[in-house]
Amino acid sequence: MFIGHFAVAYAAKKAAPKVSLGILFISAQLVDLLWPLFLLLGIEHVRIAPGITSFTPLDFYDYPYTHSLVGALFWTMLAGVLYYSVRRDKKSAIVIGAAVFSHWLLDLVTHRPDLPLITEGGTVVGLGLWNSIPATIIIELALFCIGVWIYLRSTNAKDGVGKYGVWGLVILLVFVYLANAFGPPPPSAKLIAIAGNATWLFVLLGYWTDKHRTPVSILDAIES
Repeated sequence: MFIGHFAVAYAAKKAAPKVSLGILFISAQLVDLLWPLFLLLGIEHVRIAPGITSFTPLDFYDYPYTHSLVGALFWTMLAGVLYYSVRRDKKSAIVIGAAVFSHWLLDLVTHRPDLPLITEGGTVVGLGLWNSIPATIIIELALFCIGVWIYLRSTNAKDGVGKYGVWGLVILLVFVYLANAFGPPPPSAKLIAIAGNATWLFVLLGYWTDKHRTPVSILDAIES
């Protein structure tokens, strides 16, 4: 799952209009933002195994701290508590926590059984959507379209950046998604870790585009 996680962030803007889309991007992708760093530090590991699933050649055989159920619950609580401690906004903190945990739930649908429930040993789970390329793309693009639609219905553009920049980001996300889906396997695990940090670019673009949009008011919603 890639743009499916961004779909959650876009949709979450309706529930937390005060929160920047950049923060929502961080929330929905938090464990995948941490994962490349953990790879570089040797805390977690991945290997390239073409054919392990139809959709991705990556064998996620060791990522207990970012992608286990226990790990997901920890990052969920940490993100929610940190946001609340700074903003004192309970509703937004809950939305942020839910976005963080949604990552594990969506990964549960797509991954083969490689998601650990606890940090060391034990049961691994995954429903294996990645075993079908067409189903993966259809479902993920559908989620993304719904998420973007909710975001656009929940916000109004302030200027040209807000009107056209948001579409530029949407197109970029879809392009990167399709390039990863149909491109060749990465040459090394280290390059995966390095390239994974590029996700922060989308976070910055999320901040930028959302700054040029404003949440729809109750009056606007009634008039529309």
